[in-house]
Amino acid sequence: MRRRSQKTDGLAKRFIWLRIGFFLVAGMITSRLFYWQVLAADKLQAIAEVQQTTTIEIPSSRGRILAEDGFPIVANQPAYLVYADLPKLEEKPEVMSEKLASLLAPSPEEMKATASAALVDELRLSTQQTLLNKFTTTRLAWVILKRSVAAEIKEAVEKLGFAGIGFEETSARFYPEASMAAQLTGFLGSDETGRSTGYFGLEGFYNLELTGRPGLVRQEIDALGRPITVGRFEDVSPRTGRDLRTYLNRGIQWLAEQKLEEALKKYGASSGEVVIMDPKTGGLVALASLPGYDQAFYQKFDSNLYRLPSIADTYEPGSTFKVIVMSAALEEGVVAPETTCDEPCRGRVVIGPYTIRTWNDEYHPGQTTAEILERSDNVGMVFVGQKLGKEKFVDYIRRFGFGEATNVDLDGEAVPKLRERWGDIDLATGSFGQGLAVTSLQMLRAVAALANGGKLMEPHVVKEVIGEEIQAVSPKVVRQVVSEKTARSITEMMVASVKSGEAQWTQLRGYRIAGKTGTAQIPIAGHYDEEKTIASFVGFAPADDPKFVMLVKLREPTISPWAAETAAPLWMEIAKELFFYLNIPPENNE
Repeated sequence: MRRRSQKTDGLAKRFIWLRIGFFLVAGMITSRLFYWQVLAADKLQAIAEVQQTTTIEIPSSRGRILAEDGFPIVANQPAYLVYADLPKLEEKPEVMSEKLASLLAPSPEEMKATASAALVDELRLSTQQTLLNKFTTTRLAWVILKRSVAAEIKEAVEKLGFAGIGFEETSARFYPEASMAAQLTGFLGSDETGRSTGYFGLEGFYNLELTGRPGLVRQEIDALGRPITVGRFEDVSPRTGRDLRTYLNRGIQWLAEQKLEEALKKYGASSGEVVIMDPKTGGLVALASLPGYDQAFYQKFDSNLYRLPSIADTYEPGSTFKVIVMSAALEEGVVAPETTCDEPCRGRVVIGPYTIRTWNDEYHPGQTTAEILERSDNVGMVFVGQKLGKEKFVDYIRRFGFGEATNVDLDGEAVPKLRERWGDIDLATGSFGQGLAVTSLQMLRAVAALANGGKLMEPHVVKEVIGEEIQAVSPKVVRQVVSEKTARSITEMMVASVKSGEAQWTQLRGYRIAGKTGTAQIPIAGHYDEEKTIASFVGFAPADDPKFVMLVKLREPTISPWAAETAAPLWMEIAKELFFYLNIPPENNE
């Protein structure tokens, strides 16, 4: 009996352990089922959806770039995406790829290469192999053969009569004003994935706003990648990008480009710029630079021409910078327009191993600071700079926006740095615009602050971003640089500089113009080339109620190195036309 009882107890224990094991296994299975069916359900569904669907992206129509009057300077014209519906193809892949390659192969210009028969053949054969791979090795049912072709290429492909080859209408960039303002607008190219992307200028800066939202075609496929006719199908239409309405005035831009082109030939300059701003808003109404390029055929041009020199290139401003230093000294009260420079203006200035002289080696002891600006006297400006002192000098040039980005809404702005340590010679040469680097837009903006009662504005090209709603870009005051009183004082000194200074023979009768010439030597390999200069003139008019501020710059003029004989007459020629164009009557009959 005892043995039978022990045997029964052993069986009972085994049964208990068996039940425990069963429940453990059942619990594990249940927990895994719960995990896969509940907790991981969304993840699995997403994986399955990826494996069971194919998605094709349809490019959206890019937003336009408009002049101030609403006329498009960058628009769109119809283009076509070429695709293949693989299950519907009937012709042999080898035949289709060979015939389509001659039509869809990129041109040498698209590849930024010089055209040759050998290159054309190479591009055609490469395209032929790419197309063959898409026809034979792709698991998708719908493949893109080329993202954008013109209407004539579409017609040529259609004439081949291949079943399964189709088209989606898209758009391509079109330039109603041809290459006008090319470096301002930038161009539309492709990124490393083949997607359309804006580069430089407005196209680069506002690429996201202009791009819009691409459309999608999503279809259910089987295990072999073939579309399921009765399966799920989703078609999301693309959304057009937003338009940009700019401050750009087409008439003024055209005028600036024409006058600049004439000046380059007349004065033998290698390049040049004209930048015009509304001083009250910071709106840029014209940015002309030559040589330029054609946005529609950008591949044919040197890539260095893509940049807008007015924001991308730096230079020493020369004597135009004197109005900035003089403004700072007036604001600090260390000089007044009638302050005289006696002994310091008697002759050359020696600072350590350096000797500073005037441009003509003539000296005028007893001259006033107003006369220093009229004569563009370097020695006199050293006197003004030393009165101001290093600390205040650096403080004010930073206040005027040098050493910082202007935050203009254009892609590719350079930000030249100011030196960290300023010695006596740095203060002296900086007082007449040598030994520091600026961009044309920085220089223009600083002078525009003087035309705007001492208020430094943030420059802008775009006035409105237009989509479902209109987003206005409001004028922005960065800071008050000098007082209105100082701005009026320096304006009068600049008017006197135009009337009685180096460029007095170029002035326009009947108008009070505030301006300053600048002739800067070009630093090369640690020294200044006396034969090569950058001639510039910056000013605003009418002086008492400025409607525009303009900077012109000519690089390496060969007829004369002096701004008074090159840049100043160019400025006056453009200003004369602007007075008429903007309906600004003469103030007097002087």
